Amino acid sequence: MLVPMKHRITIEEVARLAGVSTATVSRVLSRPDVVRTKTQEQVMSAIRQLDYQPDAAARALASGRTHTVGCVIPTLDHAIFARSTQAMQTTLAQAGYQLLVASHEYDPVTEFELVRALQQRGVDSLVLVGTDHAPRLWKALSAWRKPTLLTWSCDPRLPSLGFDNEGAAQMAAAHLLELGHRRMGVISGFTTHNDRARSRVHGVRKSLALAGLTLPSTWVTEQAFNLEGGRLGLRQLMSGRQKPTAIFCGNDLLAVGALLEAQRMGLNIPEDLSICGIDNLEIAQAINPGLTTVSLPTQDLGRMAAKSMLSAIAGEVIAAQSLLPFELVIRGSTAAPRKSPTMSQRRT
Repeated sequence: MLVPMKHRITIEEVARLAGVSTATVSRVLSRPDVVRTKTQEQVMSAIRQLDYQPDAAARALASGRTHTVGCVIPTLDHAIFARSTQAMQTTLAQAGYQLLVASHEYDPVTEFELVRALQQRGVDSLVLVGTDHAPRLWKALSAWRKPTLLTWSCDPRLPSLGFDNEGAAQMAAAHLLELGHRRMGVISGFTTHNDRARSRVHGVRKSLALAGLTLPSTWVTEQAFNLEGGRLGLRQLMSGRQKPTAIFCGNDLLAVGALLEAQRMGLNIPEDLSICGIDNLEIAQAINPGLTTVSLPTQDLGRMAAKSMLSAIAGEVIAAQSLLPFELVIRGSTAAPRKSPTMSQRRT
């Protein structure tokens, strides 16, 4: 039995139902920012009632745009990237754009291939993370005639929206120094192909140097950016004869893993060991004690990245470099180091 083909709704039918011209319907679909809100609502209501499905290929041919933005991130396995990417997708969707997301797992070869695939797919712009990219990717981006935005870090070669990662780590280390800690360890993510991780380690070194202190290489460990990495890093740092009294972690997952492992080892947090992270994920205030951390407004980063790309696609000039603010959130995982017993106390 043959099933009759369903009649395909046309843009003219949408326009008639909405009481507007076909040009207005087209503008609502391609440039909603230039159409009055009331008119947008009329058109979108008609589209929903008729179940109108715009022909993407025809729209792209007519406008020269695919209404897609490509986003290549290091990994889909980190909540911190999920938060910013979700905010970016929501903002773009409100403007009629679709976000295409891919991850390269910190592999520059894979990143290059993904970017080229998105360019060949015809995305209207690209959003990348960080400043560590293969030379051939930098060359390909400079030759591409569409907008590209760097996020999380800034580089003068492309418009950038990010954080002062070195400064954020300096803030955390300065807090630990103010509490009286002089033996500080670092659990970092892998720094290869990750400028953010390197900048955060450098920020700790800088704070210590300003206090006349150094960070021994034996008190820096690189681990996977997850809970297990934090556990492994904590065990490594606490295995030496002389142990740190405070530990800065390159993100909150590392910090929570370190805190849980310290408790498993019988250490009291923060009396025996202070731990500080960076990100301010939801888990930071859910654990006991709560995690002291540097809060990064990652949702704002996603929203602002989307708005920057929409402006750039429209031909507007966007800021060359923008740094977002961050703040220290002090909770129960940090305190002054336990005082060593005096000589008289040792004799009794």
